[in-house]
Amino acid sequence: MRVLNFGSLNVDYVYQVDHMAREGETQRAAGREAFPGGKGLNQSVAAARAGVQVCHAGLIGDDGQMLLDVCRENGIDTRYVRAIDGPGGHTIIQIDKNAQNSILLYPGSNGALTEDFVDEVLSHFGRGDTLLLQNEVNLLPYVIDRAHEKGLTIVLNPSPINEALAGCDLSKVSVFFINEIEGGAISGAHDPEKILDYMLKTYPDARTVLTLGGAGSCFCDAHSRIHQAAFPVSAVDTTAAGDTFTGYCVYGMLKGLAWAETLELAARAAALSVTRKGAVPSIPYLEEVLNFI
Repeated sequence: MRVLNFGSLNVDYVYQVDHMAREGETQRAAGREAFPGGKGLNQSVAAARAGVQVCHAGLIGDDGQMLLDVCRENGIDTRYVRAIDGPGGHTIIQIDKNAQNSILLYPGSNGALTEDFVDEVLSHFGRGDTLLLQNEVNLLPYVIDRAHEKGLTIVLNPSPINEALAGCDLSKVSVFFINEIEGGAISGAHDPEKILDYMLKTYPDARTVLTLGGAGSCFCDAHSRIHQAAFPVSAVDTTAAGDTFTGYCVYGMLKGLAWAETLELAARAAALSVTRKGAVPSIPYLEEVLNFI
């Protein structure tokens, strides 16, 4: 089984601030750093550092060499990453004194996928392979439809929530990774149990993982419902915690681990990630996660 991540590659510009800037406010930042990131790249790196063989597909811009280098340094297959003229994707991230973040996303090259490029990439994959998706690239409905036709197992983290999801046939998704905001937008509910009830009723053949920040995570399918507590740590930067969690869950799925074991492993990995700055730099390796107490 192969894993294809058709996802974003961004440069993250991270600013340390006292609090999130309010409307009309000018605030002096205490620091600024640039990191490789993007939900797509973050999840590829997390899965790769856990031990998954990952192929990444996507587009980078004129400023994307650093992103390509990071993929290769982490053993990610980059044969399906293409460079195009123009700016790549980037984010402006505020990190406040409580380690919470606020993110402004500019899609750049991540919004320039073509149907021909999607078809070319998917022509190399088929039944038995896994497709990992987020919502930071264009043509998401097209990617889902074509991948489903080819028999790929589709894993979706529908983040960020926007109008593009309305065009997606989510019944073709096998595994959902959602947080409370995304779960609320999809289901119209706010209580975690009601979100899971909605997902199970609406997509009875799918599995859903709902992340709850400091309250941990939940899993449900047609046969079981599991709750996993978060591991308490002193957080520095929560930017890639969800992506780290997702990447390690993909590892657990492919290894055939029980979902309870998978959620615990992913929770350990996410806890480690928030103790470090940056997106990609914060993602731990499997050995670190296994040794984490």
